[in-house]
Amino acid sequence: MTQQSTELPVAMDAPDTDVTPLSLTMVGDLLAQSREAPRKRMLQKLHTSHDALAHRMFNAMQPGTYVMPHRHLDPPKDETVLVMAGSMLYVQFSDDGKVEQTILLQPGTENFGIDVAPHVYHTFIPLKPDTLIFETKTGPYKPDSDKNIPEWAPREGSPEAEPYLLDMIKSLAEKANAAVDKMKAEEASTE
Repeated sequence: MTQQSTELPVAMDAPDTDVTPLSLTMVGDLLAQSREAPRKRMLQKLHTSHDALAHRMFNAMQPGTYVMPHRHLDPPKDETVLVMAGSMLYVQFSDDGKVEQTILLQPGTENFGIDVAPHVYHTFIPLKPDTLIFETKTGPYKPDSDKNIPEWAPREGSPEAEPYLLDMIKSLAEKANAAVDKMKAEEASTE
């Protein structure tokens, strides 16, 4: 397994095969590991080297995981994410940390994935247990520059991370509820 500096597993190594079936067993095992992981998520790499030109992976996520707001600017890397199971909220930020856009991503719906340009600050919030995504990014992977983390975003594992995530979710829920209330009021006024 790939290890973080704290010796906690963050990713499963890619299978050492020329042809790899993408199976329910593979993602089932990954989802089980994400439920036990302190980060509440786990990667299954399909690319066999950090130097690979295309990085492909499954990411199993549980509600409460904190994906730091980030972009992939140095070097510029597009990121494509397809939601295979569960439900996830894509959140886009301005350069100063204000939420600019949210998009609900769910399999079998109009928006089941997203393609993000390198300069866009974003995060993902899993909304259902056992959310599974398939992600691709341009390689190579260099840990020091893969993600450009803004100053306004708490670092993963810091004391500020959990309150930041909870405040963001609360704020987004309040905006969604206000939009629903406004829509209901508009419908009532036209009847």
